[in-house]
Amino acid sequence: MIFILAIPVACIAWTVTKEEVFREAREFCVGKSQKCRTLLQRKFFYLFTCEYCFSHYVTILILAITNYTLIYDGWKGYLLAGFSIIWIANVYMSLYNLLRIDLKKQKIITKKEEQNLPPD
Repeated sequence: MIFILAIPVACIAWTVTKEEVFREAREFCVGKSQKCRTLLQRKFFYLFTCEYCFSHYVTILILAITNYTLIYDGWKGYLLAGFSIIWIANVYMSLYNLLRIDLKKQKIITKKEEQNLPPD
């Protein structure tokens, strides 16, 4: 179950902090995280730009929805489940990032090879 719950956490955290669909909101948050007067405001906006930080809040939401606990009942089980889900979700995001980098690299190599082919 824990590996399943980490999938939507990783998906939501990655999408909000990295994908084009949220670019404008992310750029707004980046600006606010650098220019706000108070530390609390800067840190609040930074949470929406960092997939690791944002995964904590997504995990809290997922745990509230599912009531999932790990090993123990109550707050101890939520704490263990939360940090475990965060860790697994971040492993998923790291693997996804490596996969994307490899795909981009292959795309660039293919494009260069196509450019070097003699005309038909």
